[in-house]
Amino acid sequence: MIKVCKFGGTSLADGGQLKKVCDIVLADPSRRIVVVSAPGKRSKQDTKVTDLLIDCANRALANKDPEPALREIVDRYAEIQRTLGLEAGIVAEIDADLRRRLASNRSHDGMFLDAMKAAGEDNSARITAAAFRARGVAAEYVDPRDAGMLLTDEFGNAQLLPESYPNLAASLGNRRGLAIFPGFFGYTRSGAVATFPRGGSDITGAILAAAVKATVYENFTDVDSVFAVDPRLVPEVRHAIATMTFREMRELSYAGFGVFHDEAVLPAIRAGVPINIRNTNRPEQPGTMVVPKREVKPGECAVVGIASDTGFVNVYVDKYLMNREVGFCRRLLQMFEEEGVSIEHMPSGIDNVSVVIREARFDAAREARVVARIQAEFHPDNMLVERGHALIMVVGEGMQYAVGMAARASQALADAKVNIEMINQGASEISIMFGVKAADRDRAVQSLYRAFFK
Repeated sequence: MIKVCKFGGTSLADGGQLKKVCDIVLADPSRRIVVVSAPGKRSKQDTKVTDLLIDCANRALANKDPEPALREIVDRYAEIQRTLGLEAGIVAEIDADLRRRLASNRSHDGMFLDAMKAAGEDNSARITAAAFRARGVAAEYVDPRDAGMLLTDEFGNAQLLPESYPNLAASLGNRRGLAIFPGFFGYTRSGAVATFPRGGSDITGAILAAAVKATVYENFTDVDSVFAVDPRLVPEVRHAIATMTFREMRELSYAGFGVFHDEAVLPAIRAGVPINIRNTNRPEQPGTMVVPKREVKPGECAVVGIASDTGFVNVYVDKYLMNREVGFCRRLLQMFEEEGVSIEHMPSGIDNVSVVIREARFDAAREARVVARIQAEFHPDNMLVERGHALIMVVGEGMQYAVGMAARASQALADAKVNIEMINQGASEISIMFGVKAADRDRAVQSLYRAFFK
């Protein structure tokens, strides 16, 4: 029986927090693999170590003095060392490691940045292992290179290579004592450091849990559980989610639930490993369980959560008898593919189609090229590019068995005087997507919460 537990940046922000991590891990002998993030913020005004590392790297690339940022990073680890009474030599090792990275090849900006960013998690793992050993516990830092964590060479957005799973299983499955594994990064086949997208320590934890077939993947953060709606939008929310399915979590993560990076769910889904989201500061709380399946009981709320995100663009194309043009949608989507733009949603009618994409991926130059091609190749009757959209997802396995869910949600939006720009329901019937103006997002979410949870 093996549990993989991952601790986020707030759980490792200072020496006091790291002591809590040690206490939690040692309270359960089945917690044998520990994945760590870089130290996060100690207060709202503080700066994450990863951000300090990015600043340090950018200074070096711009031929500016990186020393102030480097000293601030080293001081963060030194504070942890002093609080826990660890040997001072570990701070000197961290300082030397950072200077080696700064002195490395800068001919490829992305490669250099990844090498610097990875130092946050790497040194966090080293000092965490030292903290356990100071308490007389057999704990070993595990280098992702030695463990066989192989990634693609898409620096800053790397993907796991399939052969990593047997590599990691062989390295970690029968290891004695605690394995302390840095999150967020791995190595390319050529030996270069490559990082997952931001928040990628969650991805590392899920990968390790899948590789060793863990009984559970415990993700420790700074909340007791996942709430049904973002407390920043609905401060009065008290409805905690005890259990949700992988499908529900994926839908909610995609649409802005900040507890999990959306890609972090996938390895656990494929391996069928349950995920337990828990609070480092209140480990006695059971948290939220994310499981492959759950029983939907009669009478319970059909909706498990409401998520939302802003920053979407709607490209609307209208043409009479569109449905008779063979290959229309394929050719339309190919235009976005050739611009390297992925599609988020594609609601359609008989004579019109909307292509919803992330605004960050669709700059003015791409927009101009796509619009010109659509006009030239399709000669649409009407075409519109609208920015400033928000997507809201109403999610719940029980929705597929409940009558009138769309009507109830639409009425809530009408009561809030929010115009629905688009609506789409997935084939699984566990979610309904609403597109609204970004300016209406907060009001819409608040009204939906009242409709389903009050």
